[in-house]
Amino acid sequence: MANRPKARRFATYLEGREALLISAIEIYEVYKVIRRDLSEERAIEAISALRRATIAPVDEALALEAADVSLAHGLAMADSLVYATARRFGATLVTGDTDFEGLPDAVVVR
Repeated sequence: MANRPKARRFATYLEGREALLISAIEIYEVYKVIRRDLSEERAIEAISALRRATIAPVDEALALEAADVSLAHGLAMADSLVYATARRFGATLVTGDTDFEGLPDAVVVR
């Protein structure tokens, strides 16, 4: 992530002292994008860095909540799962995805 345009802005959150929470679906997203854009080696490094976070699994209740979130806010499946995970744990969602703009407890990093 170090060479990505928004890397410095995310570093504050990733390297901070607050607990990190990620949805299991984000493992897929991070690996896929970094492998596609950079390399498999960098993708594996990024996933290793995420291991300091609590990785929240997707269960039936979360899937149903995500479906409700999708219907209410027009989010895609993966985005809905990520947002529902943050809501379940009372966490602030920090993202570079403008689809979350204006949603409660979401910070869009530009």
